[in-house]
Amino acid sequence: MVLLENDSFLTELTKLFQKARQSGSVTMIFKRYDGQDRPEPREGKPPLPTPQEHLCLVRAKSRSKKISTVIHQKDINKFQVAYSSLLKGNLDGLKKLKKSKTKTKAE
Repeated sequence: MVLLENDSFLTELTKLFQKARQSGSVTMIFKRYDGQDRPEPREGKPPLPTPQEHLCLVRAKSRSKKISTVIHQKDINKFQVAYSSLLKGNLDGLKKLKKSKTKTKAE
C-alpha cells in the first residue's frame, strides 16, 4: 500500500475512479488513526505514548491498486471540501437499478 500526501492522494483517486468507470469498483475506508504503527508492548515494558492529536487514515482500493493517506486534524475541512467535489464529479456513472413491477389485486 502506498502512503501519499493529501493532494497526490486525491489525484490518484481521480485516476482510480476513471479506470473503474467502465467496469469495476472503488472501495473507500475512513478510520481513526493514532499514529501507532507497531503492536502494543508486552506486560512489564513501558507503554506507547498517547497521541497528541487525532488523525484520520483514508484508504482506497480498486482491483489490485491500493493507496492511502493520513489527514491531520487541522487539514480535515480542506480535505473534505476537495473530496466532496471529487465525488460529485465522478459519481455520475452509477447504473440505475431496474425495479420489478408487482401487480396488486384490488379486493
